[in-house]
Amino acid sequence: MSDASANPPRSLLVTGCSSGIGHAAAHAMAARGWRVFATARGEADVARLLEEGLEALPLDLASSVSIEAAVEIVAERTGGRLTALFNNGAYGQPGAVEDLSRDVLRAQLETNLLGTHELTTRVLPMMRTQGHGRIVQNSSVLGFAALPYRGAYVCSKFALEGLTDTLRQELKGSGIHVSLIQPGPITSRFRENAHRAFLANIDATRSAHADTYRQVEARLASQEGKAPFTLGPEAVVARLIHALEHPRPKPRYAVTLPTHLFAVLKRVLTTRGMDRVLLRSTRDERE
Repeated sequence: MSDASANPPRSLLVTGCSSGIGHAAAHAMAARGWRVFATARGEADVARLLEEGLEALPLDLASSVSIEAAVEIVAERTGGRLTALFNNGAYGQPGAVEDLSRDVLRAQLETNLLGTHELTTRVLPMMRTQGHGRIVQNSSVLGFAALPYRGAYVCSKFALEGLTDTLRQELKGSGIHVSLIQPGPITSRFRENAHRAFLANIDATRSAHADTYRQVEARLASQEGKAPFTLGPEAVVARLIHALEHPRPKPRYAVTLPTHLFAVLKRVLTTRGMDRVLLRSTRDERE
């Protein structure tokens, strides 16, 4: 047996690689010697990733058929082995809770929670067979601190954090480590995509929140980099590297000042006090 077959390169499957954190993570880990399977939903994005030199695959988290096909390709190309999974793919659906239809909320959960869960359960048998693995979930500051007009996204990330905590406990002793990354504002196309989802799914003119929605739209249409304390995606990648390569990865990695600050405040403030802080931060963001 050759050395290459005896010691295959560490392999990593990353979702949501068309831009932002996923794109930066795929390139950074490939540069560190990992065999990266970079996935995206759109055909044009997959083609672009291939042109950039990445091993790219189509993967739509809202489709079980797409998830199954992607995992089968990875298993075939790696001989049934996968070192790590970075569940990064997600989008934000803005809108007041009372304006979210069941279908709109379901669509948010299909991608951000249920698709991520299904993908994780499909790669876990490979990790169990090989006796080791890393699963890293990209959550958010909104995975533990709720903000108004982000209810659908907050719902998906709160649920993801709870599911991930349970999974981490259940996998104790298996050799499979599970970590959460909790970014705050990061430079990406997230705001652009959220604006598109808002326009498609929220009837702002007929809402009781019509006045606020005008401010929400102005914020979504602005550049992500103008948000306070925004960092580049490399800040998340630095935590990802630790989660994937350190012998003792952390259960949680906070990224950006708001994430650290809100975590501390949530421990020391009452619920009403925390509400005041979060509502003030939202008002400041719009001004």
